[in-house]
Amino acid sequence: MQVKKIETTVHIYTFDELKEEYRSLIEKAKQQVTNAYVPYSGFRVGAAVELDNGVIVGGNNQENSAYPSGLCAERVAMFYANAQYPDVPVKTLAIAAFTNGEFLSDPITPCGSCRQVLLETENRFEKDITVLLYGTEKTYLLKNVKEMLPLCFDKTRLIY
Repeated sequence: MQVKKIETTVHIYTFDELKEEYRSLIEKAKQQVTNAYVPYSGFRVGAAVELDNGVIVGGNNQENSAYPSGLCAERVAMFYANAQYPDVPVKTLAIAAFTNGEFLSDPITPCGSCRQVLLETENRFEKDITVLLYGTEKTYLLKNVKEMLPLCFDKTRLIY
């Protein structure tokens, strides 16, 4: 038997310790929660994607009474960015969550489906996407999406 140890590095900051460009992107993600459509859960998530050309795209979660038909904030933002700017790599993604009248104190992390979509975008452009996960007490910074999905499935696993 062999054992493979997998480690993920997460840098933990207070909001004020982050550089200005990260704080600004997080603020845009926080603004996105106001447009979330969440009549069932009341759990609002906002995302902001900064592209290499400086354009910032926002997204928020959109629920549906047929639950699988809804979509998470991260995928809304990423799919819009990829559809409108298909040749521009994503530089940074920020995510914030709001419920019960306040932002979460600990960061929210993307679901598995979102992680796979984010990984595909990272691989598509062969460029790391910095990930910012906001919480009022601490913010996580990951250097790329692969840090959140170390045993990932990607095109190298497909048979051509």
